[in-house]
Amino acid sequence: MRSILVQGGRDAGMGARLDTAMDLARAHNGHLTVLVDTPVDKYVTIDPYGGAILAREALENALKEDDALAAAFGERLARDDVPFDVAQSELPQIDALARCGDLTDLVVVSRSSGLAGDLALSASCPVLALPDDVPLKLPLGTVCIAWDGGTEAARAMKAAVPLLAGASDVRVLTVAVDKPEGFPPTEALRYLARHGIRAELTELTRGNSVEETLASEVRRTRAQLVVMGAYSHSRLREFLFGGVTRFFLDELTAPPLLIAH
Repeated sequence: MRSILVQGGRDAGMGARLDTAMDLARAHNGHLTVLVDTPVDKYVTIDPYGGAILAREALENALKEDDALAAAFGERLARDDVPFDVAQSELPQIDALARCGDLTDLVVVSRSSGLAGDLALSASCPVLALPDDVPLKLPLGTVCIAWDGGTEAARAMKAAVPLLAGASDVRVLTVAVDKPEGFPPTEALRYLARHGIRAELTELTRGNSVEETLASEVRRTRAQLVVMGAYSHSRLREFLFGGVTRFFLDELTAPPLLIAH
């Protein structure tokens, strides 16, 4: 993870995002990019006849404020020991982060922003979603990998290898289902072992739901990070009926979450 992208902003989660991104960059001799985005589309409305109305004064004020924010990030980071740059965009937030993410190893956002789920579907790199007040502390202690044998879970696990290599306790969690599909969890253990990562397999008996069963084990182990595939079912299905990804993204008190689609 040599290239870390972090969502820049003035919100309550900015401190945790920046601390995490800087620690990751230090641990992996990496580079940090802070993206400050001023989405122009927020200041455009469509009238009943199809015309576009631009709130020009509000947009100009927002651009000035975000220019000042970008400069403040630059001054702050110049005093530290991490190589960095500050990027600016006027695209919609998801588009801006996804575009920058094309040449990034990891995007760091706050779970409370509501961006992580859409970003995981759009970005070509994994997404690290943090609680507002809990940065990811390195080196890691316990890490839980939610394993259902699917492509998404495999991609998330592969993306997490640089983090897992420094963890003291890695656990692959599976929930017993009637018709398991995809790669068996033993294949996940073999893959990790090839990277020098010793992991323990935990097979869980399903309770009320898969997501609640996983969440209970995550709480029991006091995991510092949860790794999982994003939306192995369709996004619409999870919106209508719930699902593991949606459950963990909505649970703001859950530990940091690394997801990939």
